[in-house]
Amino acid sequence: ATSRLLVNYPEPYRSQILDYLFKPNFGASLHILKVEIGGDGQTTDGTEPSHMHYALDENYFRGYEWWLMKEAKKRNPNIILMGLPWSFPGWLGKGFNWPYVNLQLTAYYVMTWIVGAKHYHDLDIDYIGIWNERSFDINYIKVLRRMLNYQGLHRVKIIASDNLWEPISASMLLDTELLNVIDVIGAHYPGTRTVRDARLTKKKLWSSEDFSTLNNDVGAGCLGRILNQNYINGYMTATIAWNLVASYYEQLPYGRCGLMTAQEPWSGHYAVEPPIWVAAHTTQFTQPGWYYLKTVGHLEKGGSYVALTDGLGNLTIIVETMSHKHSRCIRPFLPYFNVSHQFATFLLKGSFSEIPELQVWYTRLGKPSKRFLFKQLDSLWLLDSGGAFTLELQEDELFTLTTLTTGGKGSCPPPPESQPFPQVYDDDFDVDYPFFSEAPNFADQTGVFEYFTNIEDPGEHRFTLRQVLNQRPITWAADAYNTISVIGDYKWSNLTVRCDVYIETPEKGGVFIAGRVNKGGVLIRSARGVFFWIFANGTYRVTGDLAGWIIYALGHVDVTAKRWYTLTLIIKVAGRKKRIP
Repeated sequence: ATSRLLVNYPEPYRSQILDYLFKPNFGASLHILKVEIGGDGQTTDGTEPSHMHYALDENYFRGYEWWLMKEAKKRNPNIILMGLPWSFPGWLGKGFNWPYVNLQLTAYYVMTWIVGAKHYHDLDIDYIGIWNERSFDINYIKVLRRMLNYQGLHRVKIIASDNLWEPISASMLLDTELLNVIDVIGAHYPGTRTVRDARLTKKKLWSSEDFSTLNNDVGAGCLGRILNQNYINGYMTATIAWNLVASYYEQLPYGRCGLMTAQEPWSGHYAVEPPIWVAAHTTQFTQPGWYYLKTVGHLEKGGSYVALTDGLGNLTIIVETMSHKHSRCIRPFLPYFNVSHQFATFLLKGSFSEIPELQVWYTRLGKPSKRFLFKQLDSLWLLDSGGAFTLELQEDELFTLTTLTTGGKGSCPPPPESQPFPQVYDDDFDVDYPFFSEAPNFADQTGVFEYFTNIEDPGEHRFTLRQVLNQRPITWAADAYNTISVIGDYKWSNLTVRCDVYIETPEKGGVFIAGRVNKGGVLIRSARGVFFWIFANGTYRVTGDLAGWIIYALGHVDVTAKRWYTLTLIIKVAGRKKRIP
């Protein structure tokens, strides 16, 4: 749920952000986009809606992932698309918090998402995952492959298990059918290392989730180091950064852990952070289908180098000297190593010895006065050197040397200045044909809130925002037991919240509005704040937390289901009183 606020950006800023991410030879020029298959549950920074909230429900226009994939494809038709479930809608579990109760049903559900992507959006999904960072079921993986084949989706490849290298690798070695149906082994945060079993499968190895680090220079250093060393140390030929763009309220978990930051649709402000340009050192000068040469490795005084070719005469060499201090990723622990000033000599042999010229792109992270981000330097001329050249390397540098002349550092006019969330904000949800199913700036944290046109109401409540789930999903995280969507500014203390509300469920139903909510994402269950509740049984209460343990006030009130009420909550910081002796 990390691209939530991106969709609400006004143009031209939204398109500029997308260009920095996806447009070839402009910014990060990404090769692969991995999206969540929304499952109605909390998945780190919010919930994403499922295309099937219940068994007979299908809607391929919910959420923003379809839009995001289309925008990526619009800019780079060759981008690889990948889908992975975190949570699943509750009906698949038949009363259990488990997606493998009915293997055929879950495989069918995932298959419909792939078919819907093609049918409604002309999107070809290339890879499909199993269950993010949770248990895999060997029989489910086999059933999924058969289901895809039966639907003619032979080209869709399976990646497993989006967790650790084991036990999936050992399971594949012990089960020939499983080995045959899995195309890629994907591990999360591998620390640039793999395991023997994974190598023995002879499958492609990917770091299918990595990075997840604050997008300052240290985050950029982390990305620079792992993009090279995931292959050198662990033979991984893809590295997927979580997350694409920090487009969620910064106070949610892992704030600003995206390749760039775009968390202010109300102002239009965004920031192109250093990881964008570190990614460009690899992505702009290689493509899926290129090969790593065997001559890759570590430099004598710290750092590493890789070399890749398209097999048609092009060559790209990427050298990084990221220091320990400036390249620590959020996880796993990074053992100490030293990087110091050095000279590195490269010798091009065979057909590469005839390369006359290499383009040079350079990044130096660290002190602002000495900082360069993706700067093109003078070319290296190799005609008289016998294919040899020497680089002087300091710590925290990145060099790309390449035969490709297509690299580019894109730029746009500066975006508007940063502004806090508007102090006065209202929404009547009066949208006849909404482009997105969710109202702007609302970030669902448990449950799913969607635009709903109430055709039976001729008055002011025709257009509404409705919580649509009627059962708890198969959760990935600790979803709350009460549905909640957050909006606004974390720093607000004196505020008035006013909302028209309607309880649909007689007797047991209820609704609340709240202010000063202090947390969300995977921590939503323990959220504190000021919560004002009314219930269909004719009671009200004011609590200090979402779970309802801290009760400030309670009583009876004339409230029933199936009627509209206006709730108002005024929160003020109490003034300090002087005590007179």
